[in-house]
Amino acid sequence: MPRLPTPLTLPAGALTDAEIRRARRRRRRSESATAWAFVTPSVLVILGLGILPVVWSLLLSFQADDLVTPSRWVGLQNYHALTQDPNFHQAVHNTLVYTALYVPLSMVFGLVLALALNRRIKLVGLYRTLIFVPFVISAAAQGVLFSFILDPEFGAANSVLHALHISAQGFLTDPGQALNILVAISLWSGTGFCVVIYLAALQDIPPSLMEAARLDGAGRRHLLWHVVLPTLTPVNIFLLVWQVIESLQVFDLVYVTTKGGPLGSTTVIVYFIWEMAFQNFTAGYGAAAAYVLAVALLVIAAGTRLMRRRDPARLEGATR
Repeated sequence: MPRLPTPLTLPAGALTDAEIRRARRRRRRSESATAWAFVTPSVLVILGLGILPVVWSLLLSFQADDLVTPSRWVGLQNYHALTQDPNFHQAVHNTLVYTALYVPLSMVFGLVLALALNRRIKLVGLYRTLIFVPFVISAAAQGVLFSFILDPEFGAANSVLHALHISAQGFLTDPGQALNILVAISLWSGTGFCVVIYLAALQDIPPSLMEAARLDGAGRRHLLWHVVLPTLTPVNIFLLVWQVIESLQVFDLVYVTTKGGPLGSTTVIVYFIWEMAFQNFTAGYGAAAAYVLAVALLVIAAGTRLMRRRDPARLEGATR
């Protein structure tokens, strides 16, 4: 007679399925509690220094507040006053001119220098370092340095012009030159960032793609226009957005060098906000101007995101 199989039994002390699930849930809760214990300080810092000030300044933009006496609710009057303020209009104009000059020039100079440094030449590492070093220097230090160099009476720049028999220039004290000088100082420092980004992108171009184009008879000009530049399209979009945002928020250089002068020729939006809030003690008015700038930055970011969604294949470049 065949023997029946021995029934399987759990060893003494073994856990049931329900007990295993409960143990797993307890372990997950313990891990979550540990994770939150590490994350909570950072979350509190973000809430305290990021989100709460944003909400508070939004409410402040609808109030008349001098940061001393109790505020009063004025609704949209601050925003309406901005539309009729000639100083705000001038600040917007100066910011747009600064952006229109700085952004394309920094990208063009950055690309040209990156193409020149993307070769096997002697001391190329030193050249790359020297170009990037100005980007590391703070805007305040740049402002102090060029304030001495461009001083109309004792600066080195006018000394050189005098040696070349060229009349002395006002530079940062001349309303017709000051904003252009600030653009030039920003290019001296900001171009290095574009060079580094473009260099990384150029070195990421597949050698097989370049070799295939050369085998098809493409020269240097054709390689640049039909291979390199299309491949750099995503990088160009990134740098365009980054540089526009940086130029719309320029403040340190203006504050150290010209303080918005002469005659308001270098007053940009962020300096206007600071001036309204902390010099004229109209904090609500300054907060309203800050939110006008915030909306402009959001529109730029949203427009870029929309463009990437509508035409993702073109923005991927020519590498695929």
